[in-house]
Amino acid sequence: MPRADFYLIARPRFAEQPLLLVCELARRACDANQWTVILARDQAQAEELDDLLWAFDPDAYIPHQIAGDEEDELTPVLIVPPELETPQRPLVINLRDGAYTAPCERVLEVVPADPAARGPLRQRWREYQGLGYELHKHDM
Repeated sequence: MPRADFYLIARPRFAEQPLLLVCELARRACDANQWTVILARDQAQAEELDDLLWAFDPDAYIPHQIAGDEEDELTPVLIVPPELETPQRPLVINLRDGAYTAPCERVLEVVPADPAARGPLRQRWREYQGLGYELHKHDM
């Protein structure tokens, strides 16, 4: 059964810069040898994530790149802007507006710190529930 994990931003560090939480999740995936795709909202977000992943942890290299060349299948963390086809990976970090419904083992959703912005994520929770996903919530 696929699983969807919702990460609710609570810590000031992540509230100020939500993409740092994405970096943390990507590092955890790398540490667990889980090949990951990050679905960026747009090209600008993909580039920002690329930069953040380079600088995220001075003691740990997170092998990553923006999708689009022959190295894609060799890279453990692949950042995919919407205009590119998304390769299948066991773990998906979804930063886009809709639920991710292609086959995978696990989807991670980042929930904004602002309670007023959480409505779409509540709807997405129900979508995953309707699709038979095992659901989990984590406060970060």
